Amino acid sequence: MNTGNPAMNLRYRLLIYFLLFFPAIALAQNANTIIPQEEQELKDTARQTDLIDIGKAFFKIKPKKVETRTDKRVTFSFLPFGTNVPGGTGRALVTSTTAGIYFGPRNTTNISTASFAPYWNFGRRFGLPLRTSIWLPDNAWTIQGDTRFLVYPQFTWGLGNNQADRRSLENYKYIRFYQTALKRIKPYLYAGLGYNLDYHFNIKSDEPNINLPDFTDYPVGTDGNSFASGVSLNVLYDTRNNSINPLPGAYFNAVYRINPTFLGSNQDWRSLYLDARKYVYMSPNKKNQQNTLAFWSYFWTTFEGDAPYLDLPSVGWDPNNRSGRGIDQNRYRGKSLMYLESEYRRDITNNGLLGFVVFANATSVSGSGNFLTSWHPAAGTGLRVKFNKASNTNIGIDYGVSKGFSAIFLNLGEAF
Repeated sequence: MNTGNPAMNLRYRLLIYFLLFFPAIALAQNANTIIPQEEQELKDTARQTDLIDIGKAFFKIKPKKVETRTDKRVTFSFLPFGTNVPGGTGRALVTSTTAGIYFGPRNTTNISTASFAPYWNFGRRFGLPLRTSIWLPDNAWTIQGDTRFLVYPQFTWGLGNNQADRRSLENYKYIRFYQTALKRIKPYLYAGLGYNLDYHFNIKSDEPNINLPDFTDYPVGTDGNSFASGVSLNVLYDTRNNSINPLPGAYFNAVYRINPTFLGSNQDWRSLYLDARKYVYMSPNKKNQQNTLAFWSYFWTTFEGDAPYLDLPSVGWDPNNRSGRGIDQNRYRGKSLMYLESEYRRDITNNGLLGFVVFANATSVSGSGNFLTSWHPAAGTGLRVKFNKASNTNIGIDYGVSKGFSAIFLNLGEAF
C-alpha cells in the first residue's frame, strides 16, 4: 500500500505493527501475572554449576566459607574468543566482558550491567563498544548508555527486499554516543528523555569503480561524512529483572527520535523504534531449570526527511546488534524495517551447566519489493554453557543459516 502521503504511510505502518503485536503487549499489562513475587528474586544457585566451579575443582581451589549475601556484590564474566565478524570481513579476536552489580536491595532492584566487547580482525576493522544499563535503588530511575568507536568496513547491498547478490564493500569510521534517563511512573513503566549522536565519516567504497551514491541509489550519507544529532522521547515497560538472561516477563520500548539541524544534524529527519518481547516460563514448578519460550519483534522507521544511509533501519543494527542471526548484518536496509523472532531455551543438565536453544527469525524492509509481504527467513540452533551462575551469564554458541549465508555467532548472554 502506498498512498503517496508520508503521514498516511506512517499511520498504516503503525496500524500493522499494532495488529501484529497487540496480543504480546496486552499479555504484559499485568506484571503480577508474569513474574510471581518469588520469581522476582534471583534463582537459588546452590545446586547450579558453572565454569567457575569446574575451574576451581580442576585446579583444586578450596572454596571460601559462604558469606552472607550482600546487595552490592559485583559479578564479572570475561571471555576472549575468535569468531566471524558480521559483514563478511573475515575472522576476528573478540574479548567480551560483562559486569553486574546491584545498587539497591535485590528483591526490589534490577541488576545493573556493563558490557565491553572490543574486537579486532587483525586488519583494518576494530571496534570499542561499551553498553551500560543502570538501575538505581528500588528501580526509581534507569539510565541506559551506548558508546562506540568503530572502524567498520562492511558489505552493503543497497535498499529494499529484491536485492541482487551484487554488493560493495563500504568503508567508514563511526562514533556513537547514546544516553537515556528514564523515571518510573508506576511499577515497571518508565518514561524519559535521551540524547543520540551518530557520526559516520570517511565513507567510501573500497572498490575504485564503485560510486556509492549511484550503487545504492541513495545520495544522502553515502559519500564523505554524515552527522545525526537528536533528542529522543522514550517509554519503557520492563518486568524482567536480569537483562543478561531474562527471566519470565515482558519488555516494551518505544523511542521517538528528532534530529534537527540546530543540534548539528546534516538535515532534519525523525525516526521511530518499537520493540516488544515476551518470555514464557514453561516449567513454573522447576525454578532452577531453564525451559522458556521467548518472542521478539521490532518495527523501525524513518520519516519527515531523508535519514543518512547508514542511519536507515537495517537488519543486525538494532540497539544491541543481536537481530538477524543467520543473516549477514546489513543485508536488508530500507526506510522501514519489520523483524520477528522466536526462540526456545532449555537446560540439558539438571545443574544448569549445559543448555540449548532453537530459534527462527524473519525480516522485511521497505524499498524494492513489497513491505510486509517479502520476508527473509533464517533459523538455527545453539549451545549454552553456564559461565557465571551468580549473574546467570551463559556463553552462547549459535549457528544460523539463511538463503546463501550461514555463520557461527558467539556471545556472553542471551541474544534477547
